[in-house]
This record gives sequence, structure tokens and C-alpha cells, in this order.
Amino acid sequence: MKYEKINNSNELEFAVFCIENVAEKLGVNAAQVYQAFTEKSDILYGYIVPEYEVLHTQSREYIVNDILDVMKEKGVEV
Repeated sequence: MKYEKINNSNELEFAVFCIENVAEKLGVNAAQVYQAFTEKSDILYGYIVPEYEVLHTQSREYIVNDILDVMKEKGVEV
């Protein structure tokens, strides 16, 4: 999987959107989700950022469920 840095404000805003909405769905603090996406896994820079172009065109529900599926596949818990 390729790793990418956040290149612009749209990608940054989308990353925050993903973190906050996954946190809301799981009923946890956004900081815990950020930690899970960066320290416990490569979800932020190995999945969310590289797939921004495709993911940001989807619905909020789709994006959150997709990321939850990725978390499950990688065995990442918050």
C-alpha cells in the first residue's frame, strides 16, 4: 500500500471529516480514532489520504462504513 502525505486543505478537511465521523459512529473521542489511524495502523496515510479522490465523492454513511470495514480487516480497535 502506498503512503501519502496530506497535500492540500481539501484532503486535510476530508481526513478530519473521516476521523470525526468514525468517532461519532463508535461513540468515542476523535483523538482516540486519530491515534488508531496513525499510531496503531496506517489507515490515515495508507488508505484515507491515497483514496481521497474516490472516497470524497461518496456519502457520509458509505465513507464511515468503508473505513470501519478497513479497521476490521486490519484488526484495529479504538
